[in-house]
Amino acid sequence: MLYLLADGFAMIFTDPTVIAIMIFGTIGGAIVGALPGITGTMAIVLLLPFTWHMPPHSALIMLSSIFIGGMFGGAIPAILLNTPGSPSAAATVMDGYPMCQQGKAGKAIGICGVADFAGGIFSTFCLILIAPQLARIALQFQSADFFSLSIFGLSVIASASGKNVLKGLIAGFFGLMITTVGIDILLGLPRFTFGSWYLMGGLPMLPVLIGVFAFGQVFSEVGKPPSEVTSMTQKVTGIIPNKTEIKGILLAIGVGCVVGVFTGVIPGVGGGIACWIAYNVIQKISKNRDKFGTGLPEGVAAPESANAANAGGCMIPMLTLGIPGDAQTAVMLGGMIMIGVQPGPLLFTDHPDVVYSLFAGWISIQFFLLGFGFLFAKFSPNILKLSPRIILPVVSVLCVIGAFSLSNSFFHIFIALGFGVIGVFMRKYGYPVAPLILGVILGPMAESNLNRALLISGNSLMVFIERPFSLAFLILAAFSIAVPLVKSYLAWRKEA
Repeated sequence: MLYLLADGFAMIFTDPTVIAIMIFGTIGGAIVGALPGITGTMAIVLLLPFTWHMPPHSALIMLSSIFIGGMFGGAIPAILLNTPGSPSAAATVMDGYPMCQQGKAGKAIGICGVADFAGGIFSTFCLILIAPQLARIALQFQSADFFSLSIFGLSVIASASGKNVLKGLIAGFFGLMITTVGIDILLGLPRFTFGSWYLMGGLPMLPVLIGVFAFGQVFSEVGKPPSEVTSMTQKVTGIIPNKTEIKGILLAIGVGCVVGVFTGVIPGVGGGIACWIAYNVIQKISKNRDKFGTGLPEGVAAPESANAANAGGCMIPMLTLGIPGDAQTAVMLGGMIMIGVQPGPLLFTDHPDVVYSLFAGWISIQFFLLGFGFLFAKFSPNILKLSPRIILPVVSVLCVIGAFSLSNSFFHIFIALGFGVIGVFMRKYGYPVAPLILGVILGPMAESNLNRALLISGNSLMVFIERPFSLAFLILAAFSIAVPLVKSYLAWRKEA
């Protein structure tokens, strides 16, 4: 393992292009993350077309640097404007903004940088230690196991991505239906093409991603009255915490690291939940529990370290099982598939160079983030003043270019626009986007393994029960759906 990791570092630092990718990706992710309403997920989607002609390890490191940089950037508006740049930065507002009001904005941003660095390093080492072991177990999977695994992943994302479990399941089922458009992989017959040869190849993943995430966000913002931008007159100074301040937040960082990795390994939990769990845990065990919400550094360090650790934790099931932990890793999963790298247990045997260069990249990016995060904090107030009238047209142009560049087809632009409308509908009526995207990604895997398992078993459904792994995943899928439904029913009965 160590020599493979050493080879990964050698592959990165002997290529100036990869170093430049890490630097600019981290800075770009932080800038995008600092823009309220423009999430890191959108940045990853928009940059997917640029990864097609890159070597696999360079492409994955670019997406990872944007992912990690966006985690840090989301805390900037949470501290300065009381507006989280991403849902996972919502808990940072509780003590980050009060610190800003006390003239300690720089200190709060510095604590975020240290906490993100610690959480990222901790989760990366957990990723290196846990992922290969989990992959060895997954090598024993057969077709029935992979089908049940895809159902489990979809059910967890659906049940954990919103308050309404039914809407999550509907969104996931709609994503699965999208993958049925095109030629049937078993019979070779067209399905849901409506006589159009444009649909013979199915609905491409990238235009769907661009439409739901990016165009959907743009369309949602168009027509809204221009919001008043809070002016930042406070100078951001004193960013780097001293030894005493770091010592005071060590316990909070430790709690955040453990909570973040643990919740990240469970598909569907997400960084937002991890941050609130870490915040609640440190509040209960801290000696200063009565001061939380008044500008306490521990209240910033715990959710931020959990947020960063959750990112690495989400990569564990994504790399080893092909089940992403949240929306951003779902998009990264789609990117890996499009550049020809199939996540799963065979990834560690077929492409060890890609895997361990990615591990080395995650470690390196944390150090870039720590240094550039402190520097970026000085200029962050200016980024927050950018008008949506500037941001939205730029995002729209990038959406069109990204959709068109897949195969130089204007039809793909119309697909992205159509799914942009669907994205607006889903946001307006509370349908979570993550299950839809996961359905699009897992659909081909579920269908191919279902057909293969039935062919091998002579169309006997008992194969899904006879296989221990398959039965375990199906039980977990049923449990993950039943528990939220029962809770919702009990809450309804109580209110009635």
